[in-house]
Amino acid sequence: MAKGASLSGFPEWLPEERVVEQRAIDTLRRIFELNGFLGIETRAVEQGSSLLKKGETSKEIYLLSRLQEVGQENDTPVEDRLGLHFDLTVPLSRYVVEHSGDVVFPFKRWQIQKVWRGERPQEGRFREFIQADIDVVGNGDLPSHYEVELPLVMVSALEALREFGLPKATVHANNRKLSEGFYRGLGLTDIEGVLREIDKLDKIGADEVSKLLVSECGANEAQASACLELAGLSAATGEELGERFRELCARHGIEESSDAYQLANEGLATLAMIVDEAARIRPGAVVADLKIARGLDYYTGSVYETFLDGAASLGSICSGGRYDNLATQGKKKYPGVGLSIGLSRLVSYMLHTAGAKASRQSPAAVLVAVWNEDERSQANRIAEALRSRGIATDVAPTAAKLGKQIKYADKLGIPYVWFPGQDGAHDEVKNIVSGDQAKADAATWTPDEQVALQTVEYREK
Repeated sequence: MAKGASLSGFPEWLPEERVVEQRAIDTLRRIFELNGFLGIETRAVEQGSSLLKKGETSKEIYLLSRLQEVGQENDTPVEDRLGLHFDLTVPLSRYVVEHSGDVVFPFKRWQIQKVWRGERPQEGRFREFIQADIDVVGNGDLPSHYEVELPLVMVSALEALREFGLPKATVHANNRKLSEGFYRGLGLTDIEGVLREIDKLDKIGADEVSKLLVSECGANEAQASACLELAGLSAATGEELGERFRELCARHGIEESSDAYQLANEGLATLAMIVDEAARIRPGAVVADLKIARGLDYYTGSVYETFLDGAASLGSICSGGRYDNLATQGKKKYPGVGLSIGLSRLVSYMLHTAGAKASRQSPAAVLVAVWNEDERSQANRIAEALRSRGIATDVAPTAAKLGKQIKYADKLGIPYVWFPGQDGAHDEVKNIVSGDQAKADAATWTPDEQVALQTVEYREK
């Protein structure tokens, strides 16, 4: 974060840092559109009733008030007030319902936009940040193959960000039906509560989660232990996953004929399909991890968390899942599946850990010098001629001494300085990095491609 930032959790990148962020955004958009996703942008505010759909996150909502209404907010229920959106999934559900007659289903959309959350700021966690989402929403139904395709698209996108210093990413997948069926088979009833506590495993550890399952969710010690056993289950293939899950159910007396087992088996089949299909397309990109719970209320099927190799302190950098009931219109449902990247957190990692930086501050490849203010129009004509040919060009801010104009270009990292010809002489251009200088014509001159390009580099480990 820029030094001197006055509000904690609201990052303001310096120009060269902003270049890194913008390149990441451009890269993600390219990959999303390569896979057929359509771009949208939703408004920054939503009704409180919509924002409250996401359960625990409700305590992080920023509500809006007009200045003349400050102090009178209690007269209006939270459900009727406007709040800043804290994710892009809830706004999408509203957008789909409102535009159901205009979009083509299944509706595949990408969205890269700012969101706001009132959580405690720390390195890589902000109150204002950019998310990058992809979702597929169906009309009435949605094929399960999207539950394989979307995490693979995200892995492709994260793989493309490795050129900015990001480590290899792996998606960890589970299925809510599998977990819920198992918990019900144990005799537990507060399923949402159990999911929320299991979701804390990586943050507080197994012992603390076990205590919470007993104190908050009505589990006894044996049930809590069984929940942790399920969370520890892992497998390399769908077949192996099925065998281990059946062994676990038999050990805890969950009958295969029970409704709870049938629900769990439905989730197991989808998770096994995801693991096996992903392995065929991109081996190692998606693994089964039964401790993934996603403590948010609206997920109904597959759930995902994504981790970077060697960056455990970041936690999950991309998460999501399937939701069947979030977007509804009367009896009609618009089921969806999606994943979301916390992009600002990744940019912070790229800048501060991977050492990503722009090759220069200014996108301009050329600075046109100004001999005196009476001749500025000549410099402007040269700049326009270069820009018309796609060469990013700036003009010196003042007709200062030539050395000062060159120093100005150097501070911004602009590699070429253009000297307009005087008294019938040819224009000349100087590469201030190499020192080479030659005659030039704005209608034909072309900069060295590598020198002219503003790039992003990072420290090799």
